[in-house]
Amino acid sequence: MSIFIILLCILVLVLLITWGKVNPFLAFLVVSIGAGLALGIPLEDVAGSVQKGIGGLLGDLVIVIGLGAMLGKLVAESGAAQKISQVLMNSFGEKNIQWALMATGFVVGIPLFYNVGFVLLVPLIFSVTYQYKLPAVYIGIPMLAALSVTHGFLPPHPSPAALVGQLNADMGLTLLYGFIVAVPTIIVAGPIFARTLKGIDSKPLATFQAKPLPDDQLPSGFTSFFSALLPVVLLASAALLNRFGDFSGGTAKMVSFFSDATIVMIISLAVATYSIGLACKKKMSEVMGYYTEAIKDVAPILLIVGGAGALKQVFSDSGVSVEIGALLQNMDIHPLILGWMIAAFIRVCIGSATVAGLTSAGILAPIMPQLGVDPNLMVLAVGAGSLMFSHVNDSGFWMYKEYFNVSIKDTILSWSLMETVVSVVGMAVVLLIDLFI
Repeated sequence: MSIFIILLCILVLVLLITWGKVNPFLAFLVVSIGAGLALGIPLEDVAGSVQKGIGGLLGDLVIVIGLGAMLGKLVAESGAAQKISQVLMNSFGEKNIQWALMATGFVVGIPLFYNVGFVLLVPLIFSVTYQYKLPAVYIGIPMLAALSVTHGFLPPHPSPAALVGQLNADMGLTLLYGFIVAVPTIIVAGPIFARTLKGIDSKPLATFQAKPLPDDQLPSGFTSFFSALLPVVLLASAALLNRFGDFSGGTAKMVSFFSDATIVMIISLAVATYSIGLACKKKMSEVMGYYTEAIKDVAPILLIVGGAGALKQVFSDSGVSVEIGALLQNMDIHPLILGWMIAAFIRVCIGSATVAGLTSAGILAPIMPQLGVDPNLMVLAVGAGSLMFSHVNDSGFWMYKEYFNVSIKDTILSWSLMETVVSVVGMAVVLLIDLFI
């Protein structure tokens, strides 16, 4: 019955937005409340669950998305994005630009949470799109596939890192196997799959579009890359220090402080305000005007993402994810495929890759000794399942749709199918590795 309710809620959500033309945020609120009541959450707790979902998700994202949009706007208006795109195209050529962006997404995605990496790198995708008149979806999918793969397969991302502990896997081996799985998965879901997407009409968010500047008014290549990628460098450095450093006392507190994405974004925006703003002879009032425009443009995205968080929280608080996992637990199939299926089913129903992964781990952990499989591969199998078919109940779906400004149909044909390819190919490579170890 619970599964039927979930499917009905998703159908109603899609119909409200597409057929009824209801604002997505309002649609999420209505469906979330209805889902809470239908799934048996106490009447007095439904509103609290909705509020917790919105606040919990936006609490992590609102500052990062807001500051990231400001940085992206300045990178675009200062000419830094134009300079970056020139350097990339001159280095790799137009035929290979997808591979350049894919490699950037993979390197950046290792230390960064998916949403942070998305916000930081989307302006780079759009700069290439605007400068060279290339289809945004065709150019962007390889980079987003790389970000998605690192999010689902590689520690220190939340789900795989937690799965390592819950399934008694080895962090180093999981990371090694994860790289082996990641490379072919990204290639298939990125440049190869993107060949089918050239015809998708996309008008990316205008906040990242700037008028071309004469070459003599552009920042230098070093300044442009440094300003745009400083958050990546800082977060990667912090991740390495946390992973390999042995700190205590005040030093440990300082490293922890500067590891926070909010602090990193504030520092990066301050540096960029000078390096590609004031140092390029722009007035402070002009730079602040860019920031105001950027916040106006991303405000609707924040509300939609928050709405997706409300629906996810209602599903989680109702306990339906545990019920779904229990239905699949006794199926007579290969243990790695079982782990993948449990995570995939929860992901499609609930929307959150992290929730799908962690819920699956809670179901599988007690029976791991009887399954007789490598726990490191189980981590990756669950990670692959947790990325299956992102759709309207996933905040990533709506970030992609709103940033790239595409229809729901085209979002499903590009974003949702890309995530499905990542999940299926990733699982296939995990099974291949299982044959040799």
